This record gives sequence, C-alpha cells and structure tokens, in this order.
Amino acid sequence: MDLVIARPEGLYCPPGDFYIDPWRPVERSVITHAHGDHARWGNQHYLASAPSEGILRSRLGQDINLQTLGYGEVIDHHGVKISLHPAGHVLGSAQVRLEYQGEVWVASGDYKVEPDGTCDAFEPIRCHTFITESTFGLPIYTWQPQTEIFEQINTWWRQNAAEDRASVLYCYAFGKAQRILHGIDASIGPILTHGAVEPLNRVYREGGVYIPETHYAGDFKKSDPLLRKALIIAPPSAGGSTWIRRFGEHSDAFASGWMMLRGTRRRRGVDRGFVLSDHADWPGLLWAIEQTGAERVMVTHGSVSVLVRYLREQGLDAQGFTTEYGEEEAETENSS
Repeated sequence: MDLVIARPEGLYCPPGDFYIDPWRPVERSVITHAHGDHARWGNQHYLASAPSEGILRSRLGQDINLQTLGYGEVIDHHGVKISLHPAGHVLGSAQVRLEYQGEVWVASGDYKVEPDGTCDAFEPIRCHTFITESTFGLPIYTWQPQTEIFEQINTWWRQNAAEDRASVLYCYAFGKAQRILHGIDASIGPILTHGAVEPLNRVYREGGVYIPETHYAGDFKKSDPLLRKALIIAPPSAGGSTWIRRFGEHSDAFASGWMMLRGTRRRRGVDRGFVLSDHADWPGLLWAIEQTGAERVMVTHGSVSVLVRYLREQGLDAQGFTTEYGEEEAETENSS
C-alpha cells in the first residue's frame, strides 16, 4: 500500500488518516513549513516542527490547534511513526518521515541543500520512497555560492550609498528577506523594512537567528537624509506602489532564483537581479535524491516531467504527483 496518495484535498496518508500540506481544510494536517501554499488556514489540527510555531501562529492565528515536534522526535499515529527532519528551506521547515510496517517514505516539502544560518540545515533521510519538490528542476539552474551573491548585494548597496541613492531590494517577506539580512554587511548603512517583513524578523530573532538592526520604513519621512544611504527590504508587491515613492530616486533590485532568466529580470523592470533561491538547484535536487537511497521517487511542483524523465534514465522508479502548491518564488504566496 502506498503511504501517501494524491487526493483533492492534498497529499494523504491512508493508514494514518492525515494530510501533508493540504490545500483544502481537513481534520488532521502535517505542515512542512509556513509558506502560504503549504500552510493554509482552516485545518482542525496542525502538526509541525517546534521552530515553525512562531511563524505559523503569526500567519494562521495565535489560537490554531497546533502540536509541535522537535526535529527527530517520533510520534505514533494509528501505527504510522511520524518524525520531522530539517529541510533547510526557511525557519522551521521540515521533511516528513513516515514509517509503517517496515516501509519508509519521506516527503521533502520545499528544501535547499546549502546551509545559510537562518534555519537548520537540510538532513538527508534514508527511505524507500522520496517525495521531492522540483521548483528549479532544470539543468540550467545551478546556483553560485551564497557568499558571492551577498557580496554582489553589498557592492550594489555600497555604490548606491556613495551616490546618495536609496537601494530597494525586493524579495519574499518570509525566509528570503531574513536570509539576506543575515548574510549582508550591515555596516554599510541603515536597513529599513516593509511592514510585511518586520514582524517576521522579530520571530527569527526570538528563534535565536541573528538579524541585524532594522527599522520600519513607515517611520521615515521622504525628506530624511538617512534614506539615501539605506537598504530597503520590501516584498515584490510593493513594486510600483505609492509606498515606494517615499524613497525618491532610488536603485531597485530583485533577489530570486528566477533572476537567472533574463526575460524574468526584464519583465520585473528592475535595475539588478540577484540569483538567490531558497530551493535546491538541479545539482542539489539530484544530490538530495541520491542521499536518500530511495528506489522510488515522486516528483511534485516544478519541472516535474524533466526530472522524472532524468531519474528514469538513471534506473529509478520515478513519477509525478499533481499538487496545487505554488512556487516559493511566486509573489502572492510569500509577500502577503
């Protein structure tokens, strides 16, 4: 029997009678992380990692019926042993390990394999069947080391500050914003954040993650000279809004894995594109799959057909899973 099947409500575990990241309200849900396409309001019971509690409650409501597990902690539900393991995606992100009658499945959720200091690093889990995402499941996606990207951002910001021009960096409010703040040189100038970003910074700090001092951008007037030296972190939805006008003449940039594609950068209409993603690139996906030792791989959202075909050529039993997950790099999901 398959431990996980696709149902209209989401990925379902029949023997355990629960769903993983359901996209419609259900009685029991296991949540891999707090991005909006994986953690949705309306479930009667939520199970998630302990580090994700602050973000989940801030996004879904303080009073949700939430049970948390430490990474590696095991519970037994209807004979299914459930444990959560670091996915390296964002704060609290987890892979879901299921064991039933000697069969082990792992649902990855979203993940990246380069540690970044803002969340627990990805942990390969041995299993028989691995359910993997494939957001950037094409060979053209190969990421530079993040230290190089942070230095590119520093250089851009430093140059703008020297020319008395604000630096507006668009990125997703949960995960990407905190990763950038954690990795850049905060001594270059003041750092201002959009109202969608600042509350999440607070949760990261409370979780023990270093985030440099930031200020709510709404507290500054257009005439404030500090703005001309500042880095402003804002969600993509702020682009072209009246909110942006307070910064006057400025340089803008976008941080996303999709910035590898010139067409995407051109459509965004920004001065710079920084290629930084919280998802695994093509080599990362292949490495993660290999590390599991799985003979069977189920591929979800992204470039499903390409990855499935490649894995079959390598001798694995691979097939696609249809889901309603959006891309982490989709604007509406993370900037809400």
